[in-house]
Amino acid sequence: MERNIILLFLTLTMACAPEQRNNEQTAAQPVSKVPVYVKTVRPESFEHFIQVSGSVEAEQDAMISPEINGQIRTIHVKEGEHVERGHLLVSLNTSITESTIDEVKTGLKLATKLYEKQKGLWDQNIGSEIQYLEAKNAKESTENRLKTLMAQLEMARIRAPFDGIIEEIYSKVGELASPGMMLLRIINLSDLNVKADVSEIYLSSLRTGDPVHLEFPSYPDIKLETPITRIGNVIHPQSRTFRIEMKLKNPDNQLKPNILTRVKVVDFSTDSALLVPSIIIKNDANGSYLYIAQQNSQIFTAQKMYVEKGPTYEDQTMIISGLESGQNVIVAGYDQVNNGIPVEIK
Repeated sequence: MERNIILLFLTLTMACAPEQRNNEQTAAQPVSKVPVYVKTVRPESFEHFIQVSGSVEAEQDAMISPEINGQIRTIHVKEGEHVERGHLLVSLNTSITESTIDEVKTGLKLATKLYEKQKGLWDQNIGSEIQYLEAKNAKESTENRLKTLMAQLEMARIRAPFDGIIEEIYSKVGELASPGMMLLRIINLSDLNVKADVSEIYLSSLRTGDPVHLEFPSYPDIKLETPITRIGNVIHPQSRTFRIEMKLKNPDNQLKPNILTRVKVVDFSTDSALLVPSIIIKNDANGSYLYIAQQNSQIFTAQKMYVEKGPTYEDQTMIISGLESGQNVIVAGYDQVNNGIPVEIK
């Protein structure tokens, strides 16, 4: 009986020895830690932009046509030539008008002499009042007719309405010109107008004077900032957009009308945003979350933190709630951790 008890004790002791040794070895091994990189979040500046495509127009861009009919006698400019306001562009044939002017000037001399003589007699109470009035009316009518002809003569000389560049000439010498017919195009590139259509959901976010950032793919080095000068009052029924306009100076004439333009409008800005890389934010059935490295005793562990996201721009997202300043957000290695596992901050 005693022998059997001793044998049973030895058997149990030998069976438990390996398990005890394994536990001792496990306790002796260091805890495995996942290497991670963190960002200590602090309040910082953040701007959110609306990005749309814009169109550039010249404020002074005119298609020139004559005010009267006439044959083109001379074109005084060439395409690409810079002209100043009042510069003579095109002359129409005015031979008939000039001949008529000569006739009217001759008639005016006679009407003036008759009027002066009749006035002299009337001042001396000689002759009738009707004769005096008829002479005066003849003189004034001739003067008015001469003014009209001189105005027609000036209309046949087409001049530049503003400083600019002759962009295109559509007609040739000898062709017949008439009102509404395009003779040439003149454009001034010094002052430009940028227009863009923005979704109506941003209507309450934008105000006249808000800054706008302009970028031009054709000129990567040109980045301009200018305020909104006008906000449209009508929502387009099909696109559900409204128009904004910005004035732009172009002193070197480098920018051209219709150049491709990216318009970035600031619709939100703050100096106290907690920002994290957008890629680290994940989602589950309970909402959006990220991992922070939190110190427990002597080690850091990954802690799952549910947050409320704010606006996102490019690769940064603003956290509205769930995250506090000074916390260490895991920004690299976040896809290798789970809640509560030890981490090593690199």
